[in-house]
Amino acid sequence: MDSWVIAMMLGVSIFLGSIALVAFLWGIKSGQFDDEEKFRSQALFDGEDALNDAANQERKKEALKKKHYSPE
Repeated sequence: MDSWVIAMMLGVSIFLGSIALVAFLWGIKSGQFDDEEKFRSQALFDGEDALNDAANQERKKEALKKKHYSPE
């Protein structure tokens, strides 16, 4: 293979990769990946045990944060 073919392939792949990165960052900034309905409907369809487990995990996280950040 000639070196110009490798350089062209490298240039094209960097160009296409940069377009994909810009499109991904635009999607994040514009909220394309936010799914608020999922979280709203999840509370309706989750069982009581799953909701209690989630609440207990949040309490544990808060307790660890308080323990870690408490001035002594």
